[in-house]
Amino acid sequence: MEDAVSQLLENREDISQYGTARFFTEYFKSVRQGTHILFREFSFVQATPHNRASFLRTFWRCFRTVGKNGDLLTAQEYHCLLQLLCPDFPMELTQKAARIVLMDDAMDCLMSFSDFLFAFQIQFCYSEFLESVAAIYQDLLAGKSPNTVIVPTSSSGQHRQRQPPNDCSPLDGVEASLFYQCLESLCDRSKYSCPPSALVKEMLSSAQRLTFYGFLMALAKHQGINRALGALPDKGDLFLDPAMDQELEKLVAQVSGLSISAPTSSSGDAANLPVRNLPRISSPWKPLHHRRKMDAESEGSNEETDSSEN
Repeated sequence: MEDAVSQLLENREDISQYGTARFFTEYFKSVRQGTHILFREFSFVQATPHNRASFLRTFWRCFRTVGKNGDLLTAQEYHCLLQLLCPDFPMELTQKAARIVLMDDAMDCLMSFSDFLFAFQIQFCYSEFLESVAAIYQDLLAGKSPNTVIVPTSSSGQHRQRQPPNDCSPLDGVEASLFYQCLESLCDRSKYSCPPSALVKEMLSSAQRLTFYGFLMALAKHQGINRALGALPDKGDLFLDPAMDQELEKLVAQVSGLSISAPTSSSGDAANLPVRNLPRISSPWKPLHHRRKMDAESEGSNEETDSSEN
């Protein structure tokens, strides 16, 4: 509601042409459809679970053809795609998602769209939760017992920077049962989004020991957790989107119809064209100074991209 009022005040001159009621109708319609996050600043995109889910769903629908065509991209190239929807999207978040797939710091390795998407979903939707999990994992790795492990609070974990855990310990990770004991306490106390504790318990029940990135990869691959988030379809249906395909077919048909009729239409027949004079709400997105560079990078998003140019 605060954002709606801010947008109303910022664009009041344009909105005055068709009324405040119409503006609020269109605004909340876009919120319900999940398109309100397009070209918005990152602070707004990550502000609520609904915004995060909307951004994730939009990213999938816009770029699912990357996976459908079998293209493999680097973390930098996926980041360029994310910036097409959110110009100031932080590279750090993209790198964290890539490490879930790659299990190391080799950021120039290629990843499939589905692998990156499901890893990105976990990192983006559970970002604050994973910060706390990393701290718990480090304490257990240092030999602390579950009774002495300090479960980070939401306020303290919000601003701390996660250090990539060292998975190369002689013990090869931590004991799964102790790890879950700490995570269960975290899920009960956290104010932020967490995966359902029952699904986490089910996931860890078959393991004796696990590493931090092994845990993240298990989260990314778990269909139950994906369904609990509700933003993406199952992996088998990832490249199917009948609603979007239908909209694209309508758009192509409209463009084709206009291109065919345009040459035969004289200036006197212009009134016969289906012109829709809808009120236009100014986009809150303000172009950044590096827009051209970003567009140039996105045009090179394919297997033959020279990583030195990114």
